[in-house]
Amino acid sequence: MPDTLIQKVLGRASGGPAAVGEIVVCDVDLTALIDIQFAHDRLGDVVEVADPDRIAIVFDHAVPAPSVRDAESGRKARAFAAEHGIRKVFDVGRHGIVHQVLAEQGLARPGSVIACTDSHTCAAGAVGAAARGLGPAEVLQIVCTGRTWYQVPPSVHYALSGRIHPWVNGKDVFLHIAGRYGDATGHAVEFGGPGLAGLPMTDRRTIATQGAEIGADFTIFPSDELCLDYVSAAAPDAELMPVRPDEDAAYAAVRPVDLSAVPPMVARPGTVIDNTGPVSHLAGTRIDQAFIGSCANGQLADLETAARILKGQRVAPTTRLIVTPASQRIYAEASRLGYLADLVEAGATVTNPTCGACFGYHMGTLAAGEVCLTASTRNFKGRMGSADAEVYMASPATVAASAIRGSISDVREVTGVAA
Repeated sequence: MPDTLIQKVLGRASGGPAAVGEIVVCDVDLTALIDIQFAHDRLGDVVEVADPDRIAIVFDHAVPAPSVRDAESGRKARAFAAEHGIRKVFDVGRHGIVHQVLAEQGLARPGSVIACTDSHTCAAGAVGAAARGLGPAEVLQIVCTGRTWYQVPPSVHYALSGRIHPWVNGKDVFLHIAGRYGDATGHAVEFGGPGLAGLPMTDRRTIATQGAEIGADFTIFPSDELCLDYVSAAAPDAELMPVRPDEDAAYAAVRPVDLSAVPPMVARPGTVIDNTGPVSHLAGTRIDQAFIGSCANGQLADLETAARILKGQRVAPTTRLIVTPASQRIYAEASRLGYLADLVEAGATVTNPTCGACFGYHMGTLAAGEVCLTASTRNFKGRMGSADAEVYMASPATVAASAIRGSISDVREVTGVAA
């Protein structure tokens, strides 16, 4: 039978066919553990791990430790790594948001199965991996057994055509999809079509990361030449397994997306599902805080875009702009290229790489009544701090342009450069 992308990957991992609706038991190629997981999970009770070389520990959510509790979690994580011989440890100084670290270290690879407790693990789908956030108990048993099970989902195929405009980002593409097509619960979301070749890996990673927000079981891209070059640059010695769907694969739906027709987009507070529109619909909405960062939009390309817009400009006096690189490696490269200086001189605060503000924990928590425009992953009630704050979502370009005016703004108007 012809297979979709997710059927191909789960079939390989389970050693047999992966028919839609079937439950398959899969070998897990990589399990990623994060710092805050050690605060309450029973990882300390583990006697033996299945394979230490298939486990990575990444310090990302609370880095450097902002509390004694977080410091204790870090201590437990380091002790766990030492006890079980885990060598892939990305501690303070080598750290970053887990999904970014897996990508830049070449640990996320085509055809692999990746597990982690973080819901945005689907980011690795950008390189053709079957990656999904799982519960702590499930990840614990994967650490011990090296295996897990999935029910093979039906797939929705997004057929991309055209090319995105200069100020349009993968975030805009995702918001367009979420607003037009809505919920994808219980499905894998697959991308293809002639427009895929012109979509940069940074934008694919943003789109894949955001798949969790429409309820997708998996978000996955085929491993074309652009993808293989990206992974090979990070892991030159890795033996890659390109994954592409069969031409006659059966889909639950095939949905067209004309990339050239996607404008800068904004999601209103609460959800992205059926709740987005062009930035012009919300232009002029006051913002107290603007945020650029997270696993979705803290990449080097995102910082470059923000720096280009803000260079020689000033953040509005009524607005705070916080920029958080997604990893230490990105932080260093952005510094070397002068992006951080441009951002700081414009009035932005550049923080240490961490999940921090994205999940309302530290380095940018919102107060009651405040309004934030964010280029992070979520906009639901209470996500970035007070449940009485409002969170709008947009691309880094829109956030940077809006920070200059102190209100939601169209980047094309602020820069005077039309798409």
